[in-house]
Amino acid sequence: MSFLLPKLSSKKAVDQAIKSTAEKVLVLRFGRDDDPVCLQLDDILSKTSSDLSKMAAIYLVDVDQTPVYTHYFDISYIPSTVFFFNGQHMKVDYGSPDHTKFVGSFKTKQDFIDLIEVIYRGAMRGKLIVQSPIDPKNIPKYDLLYQDI
Repeated sequence: MSFLLPKLSSKKAVDQAIKSTAEKVLVLRFGRDDDPVCLQLDDILSKTSSDLSKMAAIYLVDVDQTPVYTHYFDISYIPSTVFFFNGQHMKVDYGSPDHTKFVGSFKTKQDFIDLIEVIYRGAMRGKLIVQSPIDPKNIPKYDLLYQDI
């Protein structure tokens, strides 16, 4: 399903998407096209992209082609999904230690749609962090690994 969504394959392309996406949630999926969990997430993203087209722009970013952003967002697990609104990084409280990104795949299309709606409404009110609407049992659990500390 990765071929159904636009890809950003350089730091410059990611920068441009962040700067030019206005009045919509920018969804950046960091991962690899050949990873099975990434493909599962891409399937959900592609099936919801037309439903969410008025409030979200969804792009795929290959972690190997954008090492600057992979390092900046501390992406050690793939897929990781990062959200922006009007050039501002949006954070989401998933009940985990990391509010900067969603790690793993969404369990259902509805979980992703609900999350985008909450981020969009929060961003329109000027919030930079919102509470996740996703049932905690549907959020993948992982341990934060701090490297080079």
